[in-house]
Amino acid sequence: MTSSVTRLDTAARTSSRAAPALRHDWTRADVLGLYNLPFMDLLFRAQTVHRASFDPNKVQKSRLLSIKTGGCAEDCGYCSQSAHHKTGLKASKLMEVERVIAEAKKAKAQGATRYCMGAAWRSPKARDMDTVVAMVEGVKALGMETCMTLGMLSDDDIVKLRDAGLDYYNHNIDTSEAYYEKIITTRTYADRLETLARVRESGIKVCSGGIVGMGEGREDRADMLMTLANLDVHPESVPINMLVAIPGTPLEHAERIDPIDFVRTIAVARIMMPKAFVRLSAGRTEMSDETQALCFFAGANSIFVGDTLLTADNPGDDKDSRLFAKLGLEALELDRDPSPHREPGTSAGLQDARQS
Repeated sequence: MTSSVTRLDTAARTSSRAAPALRHDWTRADVLGLYNLPFMDLLFRAQTVHRASFDPNKVQKSRLLSIKTGGCAEDCGYCSQSAHHKTGLKASKLMEVERVIAEAKKAKAQGATRYCMGAAWRSPKARDMDTVVAMVEGVKALGMETCMTLGMLSDDDIVKLRDAGLDYYNHNIDTSEAYYEKIITTRTYADRLETLARVRESGIKVCSGGIVGMGEGREDRADMLMTLANLDVHPESVPINMLVAIPGTPLEHAERIDPIDFVRTIAVARIMMPKAFVRLSAGRTEMSDETQALCFFAGANSIFVGDTLLTADNPGDDKDSRLFAKLGLEALELDRDPSPHREPGTSAGLQDARQS
């Protein structure tokens, strides 16, 4: 007689063969219905969805470098780099291209396949774009995927980044539209969505997610994921960050999110955006191995490696290697078409009028 465990395993493997349909019509009630599932049911569903599109034992390794630190004009309540906050962080100039390429070479040698570069700007200045473009071209020449986060972009900026071969542009929406003004006042939610729309139109892949643990409620987390999943095309990469409460920022005393609630957010993101890389991002230094393991089981399949994330601490390569060994995880090798399930209908480029 077939045991119940065997039947369950067979059912899971059978159901994982059919990729779930992509939805863009989520309602808050739909999303809260997922959040409120019994935890084991939610994880089982998320893992089943995950296996339909990804190898559950492979995790993408990315590296994030701050190419211009501090002095940002935005007032994001979580950020150490805002000029509005007294965090003791000194502003720096844009890094030299050669130094960025050297750091990218180190990251590649340590197993990273995607290199992400972030600048503390509201938006880049025209005089800096040639340097940024050279960074993109140099990292791509190493055979790595490239990602940039530079704030809001002009049409000219987008064209230059696209023509340089930028693979991904990161622009997080951070939280729900309703909670957004409690965190940021210098840029609107609509500004962020408009930037994402123009990046998408250019043909650059979108990396967009948010931060949890900023005092928001479950409805805000649901609304944040609903906004992302109801975009015309799902982001190819969805970073989910746990707030790192930095002294000197307005959120330095924010109460930590319950780890199980954080895992629920990962699981719901995986179910809603089944083809996306869901990245377990900031806050991993505060997570136990067990919490991270649950996040991977819930569908997270990307992390940032290295000792730092912009200005915050990160577990480091040795700790990550030990965790991967414990869990039987392997680094995902670079696929030259890393999003084979990309949704149809994406524009190949900006309209001619925007290229002029």
